[in-house]
Amino acid sequence: MRLEGKAKMLRIHFGEDDKWHEKPLYEAIVMKCRELDIAGATVFRGIEGYGASTLIHKRHLLRSSDRPIMVSVVDTEEKIKTLIPALDEMVDEGLIAMSEVEVIRYVHQEGVRSLA
Repeated sequence: MRLEGKAKMLRIHFGEDDKWHEKPLYEAIVMKCRELDIAGATVFRGIEGYGASTLIHKRHLLRSSDRPIMVSVVDTEEKIKTLIPALDEMVDEGLIAMSEVEVIRYVHQEGVRSLA
């Protein structure tokens, strides 16, 4: 599969402590993307940030800090739209933003998938 030209990027922002069916929300989102055969998803852990609550989330040595997480997903608009209903169920509190991007080069090797 090749993906070049106009595409969509979805960025999902939420807290590290957020869960979906007893597993970290970021893992559940990545697995859903894989299930939907979306071109790619990457999880980023933020150093510090805040959202609608204006509560600052950052690393603390002795307690949970609910640091910011962002999952970035890129694929065609049609594929991204298949993910949105699942995200509506999964993300209780957070931000989902979509933007247009230009894919320079993406090549997927057919038949190559990790077992995890």
